[in-house]
Amino acid sequence: METGTLISLAIYFIAMVGIGVYAYRQNEETCSGYLLGGRKLSAPVVALSAGASDMSGWMLLGIPGAMYLSGASSLWIAFGLCIGAWLNYIIVAPRLRVFTELAKDAITLPDYFENRFYDSSRSLRIIASIVIIIFFTIYTSAGIAAGGKLFESSFGYNYEVGLYITAGVVVCYTLFGGFMAVSLTDFVQGIIMFIALVMVPTVVVFELGGINNTIDILAETDSNLLSLFIDASTGATVTFVGVVSLMSWGLGYFGQPHIIVRFMAISSIKEMPAARRIGMSWMIVSIFGAAATGLFGLAYMNSIGQSLDDPETIFITLSQLLFHPLIGGFLLAAILAAIMSTISSQLLVTSSSLTRDVYVTFIDQQCSEPKQVVIGRICVALVAVVAIALAYDKDSSILSLVSNAWAGFGAAFGPLVLFSLLWKDMSRIAAIGGIVSGAVTVLVWIYAPLGENGGSIYPDLYAIIPGFFVSSLVIVAVSLLKPEKDDNIRLLFSSFVDKYAMESKK
Repeated sequence: METGTLISLAIYFIAMVGIGVYAYRQNEETCSGYLLGGRKLSAPVVALSAGASDMSGWMLLGIPGAMYLSGASSLWIAFGLCIGAWLNYIIVAPRLRVFTELAKDAITLPDYFENRFYDSSRSLRIIASIVIIIFFTIYTSAGIAAGGKLFESSFGYNYEVGLYITAGVVVCYTLFGGFMAVSLTDFVQGIIMFIALVMVPTVVVFELGGINNTIDILAETDSNLLSLFIDASTGATVTFVGVVSLMSWGLGYFGQPHIIVRFMAISSIKEMPAARRIGMSWMIVSIFGAAATGLFGLAYMNSIGQSLDDPETIFITLSQLLFHPLIGGFLLAAILAAIMSTISSQLLVTSSSLTRDVYVTFIDQQCSEPKQVVIGRICVALVAVVAIALAYDKDSSILSLVSNAWAGFGAAFGPLVLFSLLWKDMSRIAAIGGIVSGAVTVLVWIYAPLGENGGSIYPDLYAIIPGFFVSSLVIVAVSLLKPEKDDNIRLLFSSFVDKYAMESKK
């Protein structure tokens, strides 16, 4: 590896650990301080932290790879994600910030569900925490595996060494600095990703003599590359179901714990409009920069007469071909930033669920705040160890499960979050039914051998659509058929409506 690349990566790693140390010294030794940053994050930190934790390595690898192969028809997923993220900021973000504080200062999503519905049986907490712990441990392992493969393919290190480097750096700043460290490092990582995704396609266009020449090269290669309605890799027309499936990724935002927890941590809802503007500007530029990297990268590779065995490496290839090793190292750090920002968020959400929803709830209900912080740090380390173990077999099928985790979380939690914030007559039983039905529908849709030749039911339709629909239907039907008898639930909702109206006017 070039010396300049090593220097850039070393600076990046030192900066991440340094931020963790800073956050450790600034944090309050309370559960709220460690797991939610004391609800005092600024709008820019919330916005870029939410964006960076959302856009993992697939932003710099997956989207460019899809555009390289299929052309502009892959943009539908970008449209869907942008719309979903915007609606999340408009509908969920301000309401969840107010309601979680009112609901006994809930600091985790299962906390909120239990307090919102006065669930003395703790069924909601148990079911929600099981979903979070299982899916996020697998999700985390996939991120660590991606780091291992990056170190192996780009840096020449052994795959297992890459696992330990990736996990080690993330665990260092997450374990000591908690939510504040995760959010601050996400902020810095978001800036790195933004710069990289503007720089790479811009330099490619300059190398090709301007945007018109770039488009001409693409048109000469295959005119279908510029069509939103034709998949250039197959020449097939993109169907209505295909467009809906790609855009339906946006539905997942309402139920992603590692994203919506950021909204709970902002200092006040007065900061939310600024967070929305910053977050959406970052997302739109970054996601379309990633798309441009793949499409323009194809034009560049054709212009120099080279091809790629793996289209998902186009960002890495361009960083090595077009930039000085020092800058190339910075661009590779952007991929690590995307991977690590998501791993750290998932580690902390899983740790918070193990601490608050398992240990404190069922083992030590009188656990002091400082002890909860210690338990949280232990859980971060334990989850990381399990995730590394799962990622050890780089040929395992773990990564294939992750492509479905977004659908699982979106269907299990998305309708529940929306209805809990918007409908006063939603019942506790309906909340439980919504989680279970959404998760089960996604799993059956993907894995049950009910389709042709023992395959999935209808693979062309993304599983989040039937999952989200069934969960919503169950929530509405059960709430109407078995109305909630506990008046405290409606009183709490009325208090929330009044407080939200008051906070919104400030």
